[in-house]
Formats: sequence, structure tokens, C-alpha cells
Amino acid sequence: MERTGAAAIIIGNEVLTAKVKDENGPHLIQRLRELGIPLVSVETILDDVDAIVDAVSRARRKARYVFTSGGIGPTHDDVTVRAVALALGRPVVRLPEMVSAIQARAGTSPVTPESLRLADAPEGAVLLAQPGMWFPVLTVGDMFLLPGVPQLFRLQLETVLSRLSGTPVHLVSLYFNLGESALAAVLDRVALDMPHVAIGSYPVFDAAMDYRVKVTVEAPERAHVDDAVGRLLAGFPADALVRRE
Repeated sequence: MERTGAAAIIIGNEVLTAKVKDENGPHLIQRLRELGIPLVSVETILDDVDAIVDAVSRARRKARYVFTSGGIGPTHDDVTVRAVALALGRPVVRLPEMVSAIQARAGTSPVTPESLRLADAPEGAVLLAQPGMWFPVLTVGDMFLLPGVPQLFRLQLETVLSRLSGTPVHLVSLYFNLGESALAAVLDRVALDMPHVAIGSYPVFDAAMDYRVKVTVEAPERAHVDDAVGRLLAGFPADALVRRE
């Protein structure tokens, strides 16, 4: 089976223990959506080598691109590089260009063994220059090892995304004053007749809202979206639709 789309792995004990709220996963979801690269999974795991190896192996089986967030710093719990290397069956090597960059950044200050950990990477890794930052994006194959700090993650993500391409989808949202049970038969029929169009149904249970169910219709081809919307609307009373976006 051909691997398509992307998978994301959010790495950090601090996320799973509520010390830090993950901002990188939601941001990645939004940016990939805007670019038109389908995201097949997002997994949040501990800073644990075995857990990362397992997650990377799963992600690579189902997605072309794999993004990781976190665990690439110089401290004891930054084990992503080692784990990714294990998952790929490659040794960890020290990149001379990164050693030079670290030494240049240190200036006259001594370079500690801990800081040199930033120069370690899976064998075969490629560095992408990051405008405005001394630390480049670490990539290996179609994997992108991004930092956990949200500001840095966002900057490096844009460098990666500028090199990728996708197929943006067309989306129409329909808001109905009927419940899901009243919509289900028509939704089922259109979804069955048009498997190339993604149709979603999302009820709300807030009496203050002016609708009861939001239905989304999306596909890469605008004509297919319009066709599906037309079929849906034809199946309901005219006054059932609150609004269309």
C-alpha cells in the first residue's frame, strides 16, 4: 500500500502530565490542512526511547511524511534523535557542520559535552537552513525532527512546509435545525453514492445555538462538493437549512 499524507508524534512527559499544554499538534493540524496534506494520525507519547521507536515505526508504515515534536535538546530527557536512529536502523553520528555552528555560537565560551549533543543525528540526516536562526531543521528521509518549544516549532515547520506540496480541499459547511436522526438517511445515501466526497455530521447540544447539526462536505474538486451539497439540500425541507458557509 502506498504511503500518503503525514503522521505526527508529540513527544514529552510534560504534555502527558499536564505541565505543558500541547500547542504544536493543533498548529500542525491546521497548517497541513491549509496546505492540503492529509494528516492520518497524531500520537502523544512519553520521552521514552522504546515508546518513540514504536511510534515512529507505526507512523512510517502509514504515512509518507512524519513530523516529531520535542526531545531534540541537550538534556538527559532529549532522546528523540537516538530513538529515531534506532527506528530507522541507523547509527547516531556527530555532524561536523553542527559542531562548527555550536562552536561559532559559543564564541570564546567553552563548548560543553552537553551542548555538543545538539550535533548528533541519525546517519544520513540532512540539515535545512533556518532563516533567522542558527539551529537548522533536522531531517532524515521524509522525517522532520522539530523542537518542542512552540515558537521554534512554528518557525521550523514553515521551513519544512515550503518544500512540500499538497492538494487543498474545498469545504462547505451546512447548518441545520434538524437532529441527526432526521438527517441520517439522506447523509447515508449521498455518502454512499459519492465516496470521493467526505461528509461529516457534528451535532451540538446547546440550546443557545441557532442550529442543531453542522454538516461538512469536502473534496479536492469543487464541482464534486457542489454536487454533493445540492443532493443533500434536495433531500431536506427548505426551511431546515439555517445557513451555509
